[in-house]
Amino acid sequence: MTTAGVRRTRPGLYTGAVVAVLAVINVTDHLLHPPWWVRALEGVGLLTSARLVGLTWSELGLGRDRLRAGCLWGLGAIGAAAVVYAVGVLLPPVRPAFQDVRYHVPLPEALHSAFVVIPLGTVLLEELAFRSVLWGALARHCRPWQVLVTTSGLFGLWHILPALHVGDTNRGVSQAVGTGGSALVVVGTVALTTIGGLVFGELRRRSGSVLASAGAHWATNALGIMFGLVAWHLSPEGG
Repeated sequence: MTTAGVRRTRPGLYTGAVVAVLAVINVTDHLLHPPWWVRALEGVGLLTSARLVGLTWSELGLGRDRLRAGCLWGLGAIGAAAVVYAVGVLLPPVRPAFQDVRYHVPLPEALHSAFVVIPLGTVLLEELAFRSVLWGALARHCRPWQVLVTTSGLFGLWHILPALHVGDTNRGVSQAVGTGGSALVVVGTVALTTIGGLVFGELRRRSGSVLASAGAHWATNALGIMFGLVAWHLSPEGG
């Protein structure tokens, strides 16, 4: 095999290994339900492996020269998400979509979820996994559009297991399709999170920094909790 062939093969093998590890993490986490900090360690472990195989900070979307751009794009995404959520919560027909019983909790608990558990236990792992490590590995042997589509598709599939319980916890979903893990809920969740992955990935691509996608990702999840509290306050009985 030529040197060029070796260079193409090794990134491909590492990419396959990352996908396999992510599949194991996904299944294990949903079977064992480890503490949130375990997921943070999993993200750090993926990042460490990427550095050991030679991916640079820039390839991983963590280059110093792109930090400012990443922060600006991320803050813009947070602001946009806040506006969308505010409008949704104020519209009675849309409000049930924000009423998730998992987050119908006292304010201190909601704040802990929004500012500790989600950024460190969800966003850190998923952004390092999909928009940093997997993105950087794919970029070595795929075209930019292939990187975006692949990471987004896998990000959507990552949410199959959580989708099995969405109808049991979210009023909007249960009213529309019933409780339990119906095929419609699973397909819808995968489709929406794939679209989300495309948005997050495009932010990462345009800014050159994973901070941009991390900001959007955090806003999507954490602001959903905070505005969910408002939704429950406005309709305490879910009416």
